[in-house]
Amino acid sequence: MQIAVLSNPDSWYRRDLERAAAARGHTVTGLPFSQLAAQVGCGGGEAQVSQTTPLNTFDAVVVRTMPPGSLEQVIFRMNALARLERSGVQVLNSARSIECAVDKYLTTALLHEAGLPVPPTRVCETAEQALEALADLGGDVVVKPLFGSEGRGILRVQDPDLGLRVFRTLERLNCVLYLQRFIPHAGYDVRVLVLDGEVVAAMKRSNPHDFRTNVSRSGVGSPLDASEEQRVWAVRAAAAVGTRLAGIDLLYGPGGEGYVIEVNGVPGWQALQRVTGIDVAARVIQSLEHGGQPLAAAVPSVQNPDRQ
Repeated sequence: MQIAVLSNPDSWYRRDLERAAAARGHTVTGLPFSQLAAQVGCGGGEAQVSQTTPLNTFDAVVVRTMPPGSLEQVIFRMNALARLERSGVQVLNSARSIECAVDKYLTTALLHEAGLPVPPTRVCETAEQALEALADLGGDVVVKPLFGSEGRGILRVQDPDLGLRVFRTLERLNCVLYLQRFIPHAGYDVRVLVLDGEVVAAMKRSNPHDFRTNVSRSGVGSPLDASEEQRVWAVRAAAAVGTRLAGIDLLYGPGGEGYVIEVNGVPGWQALQRVTGIDVAARVIQSLEHGGQPLAAAVPSVQNPDRQ
């Protein structure tokens, strides 16, 4: 197979996929997402990079990064990838699933619609609405960027005066204000990696000094044998967003009540692979070999009453 990886030039994940692909007789070519181009009615490839590398000459394209960009740039990237999929190229993850996963509001709404427990959440555009939401959510919230990962840009707000300053600043920057009730927890969360409807690996991420447990923010990973409930929630969450490959984050409150916090559609696996010993890159290459499809709607169910 000829596999293209849309990634940063120094990506560890590109190198790991190259290693796993070479072991199975395949070739990986790293390409910069920022150079994506397309053409219509000109002959040649449906989408290409740097004007010279038609992506439709590859058997599969793996999206390993989603660099920041304007609304126009993001829409173009998603449309170009979707057109590439329609031409018959396997894209992991699909443009539609990435589009859903990068939007925290849409992800949370889809998880809720799928019957999964999510923290009470308010999304708005004005500081006044956000201040009301702070009160309605118990006076202790986590403010997250609508688009973002690895814990970047996340703030905890407990004071209305500080909250108003934060909310007004974000409003002036034309940001959408995404607020979730803060869930007190024991300093850890759970990351479950799902591929083609199966749990590949799981780990506990601990950080006693910060409510953000991401390994990129000094969290420490340890291997975890996921429970049946955790597996069911993770598979259902990936299905709700339409992702073949996804990192599902689960958080537990003081009474042991669980919540599905996030679905990452471009999940990292460096820490997970290190602590579990599971060769995630090899599993990804094998998935491309058999052309795994996004999950169907029929997945295991579990009773999850709406938590208010």
